[in-house]
Amino acid sequence: MAATSSAVEARSIEMIPPGERHGHPRGQFTLWFGANAQITAIVDGALAVVFGADAFWAIVGLLVGNVVGGAVMALHSAQGPKLGLPQMISSRAQFGVYGAVIPLVLVILMYIGFASTGTVLSGQAINLMLGVEAPAVGILIFGAATALLAILGYKYIHALGRIATVVGLAGFLYLTVAVFTKFDVTQVMMVKGFEWPTFLTAIALGAGWQLTFGPYVADYSRYLPATTSERKTFWYTFAGSVGGAQWAMTLGAIAGGLSAAKLGGDFLKNQVGYMGDLAGGGLIAIFIYLVIVTGKLTVNCLNAYGAFMCGVTISTAVNRRDSVSRTLRIVFIIAVISASVLIALFASKDFLNLFKNFVLLLLMVFTPWSVINLVDYYKISRDRLDIPALYNPDGRYGRWNAAALASYGIGVVVQIPFLAQALYTGPVTKLLGGADISWLVGIAVTLAIYYPWAKATNRAPAESIYPAGPAEDRVPLAAVGQA
Repeated sequence: MAATSSAVEARSIEMIPPGERHGHPRGQFTLWFGANAQITAIVDGALAVVFGADAFWAIVGLLVGNVVGGAVMALHSAQGPKLGLPQMISSRAQFGVYGAVIPLVLVILMYIGFASTGTVLSGQAINLMLGVEAPAVGILIFGAATALLAILGYKYIHALGRIATVVGLAGFLYLTVAVFTKFDVTQVMMVKGFEWPTFLTAIALGAGWQLTFGPYVADYSRYLPATTSERKTFWYTFAGSVGGAQWAMTLGAIAGGLSAAKLGGDFLKNQVGYMGDLAGGGLIAIFIYLVIVTGKLTVNCLNAYGAFMCGVTISTAVNRRDSVSRTLRIVFIIAVISASVLIALFASKDFLNLFKNFVLLLLMVFTPWSVINLVDYYKISRDRLDIPALYNPDGRYGRWNAAALASYGIGVVVQIPFLAQALYTGPVTKLLGGADISWLVGIAVTLAIYYPWAKATNRAPAESIYPAGPAEDRVPLAAVGQA
């Protein structure tokens, strides 16, 4: 499908040709900072304190988790310029054309779940800005804005990220100053001793947050020129994602500590209103609500766009297409947004909490998937792909890849005894005092099984194979520099 002058992005799951590559890796910083410096990350930081950690040790644990998870996430991002492909399409090289579908259903469900909870929070902020009480008003306005920007696609989502970064920097700086000037933060720091279970839980919250971006992070770097430095792509993505998330989670840990100490209202019961009150009300509070909406709009657009790409990856595994029409794009994105809006409108608060916990439980599917994708890209195939075969179940990669699928299944199942979620707590977790180390177990076991097996059954070509077409649309990946 050729790109045109229409405002709606023309490309979908096909390889982006060199003539349409553009941008600088610094755009990855603004996109991922804007998507992470937002209220749900603040809530994630507060949860570390709710689970029993001292605010200081919660902040340290969250930092460790963000750094570790952010490194994995940024390694996925670095694949984008090299391959010019969406993340989940490239995963067919590891799992097979049909096999790559297995994690995608859970991925789509998770994105819809995150989008619905984000829509509730943003709807509250919009209602507070407009001075209306009906929840449906803010929810519908936010849903419409998300659908519009996700339909327009890549360029507009990146533009939104730049806006969210500027607005977020101003808003978060103001909130940080407000917290430290209105409250004696030292009253919630180092009031408890160090505890391994709660510290490991804080690490898991930070790492889990970052790992959720893995299945679609390369979607937002795939338009960068093929000569783009892998290192620069990695570091700009890492700095934006980890910097934005850690700042927000630090505020959340402090807010959670203040709430637990009865010093600053109840953050967990009224996250949006708490931020407005912290700002001091009036026009400043309205600006903070705008910060909340802008940050959530950025990440909700990522979720809607990512769900679209995952859905198309599933459908094209069957029909063997390498692109989809704009009409199908619009229909699918509207369907995803409609589902998230309906959940936000009609679900009870209790249901939303249960659904959110279910979504968190699904995070266990990302750790083994990331291990398999990164090990193959950096250690086995080393970016050598047969691109036409990614769209052909009868091609080099086949329908199913036993090495990846078996390693993935074992990597998921082995985590169950180590889980510490609201819906289920594993027996080993109880012996560890409630610490969730499931993701660490998932990494170790998946790596131990997959690497030797994949190395022995390597399907990568000696050199990359490109789709038939104009010579200018084919750039040998081996010739791409990494400076």
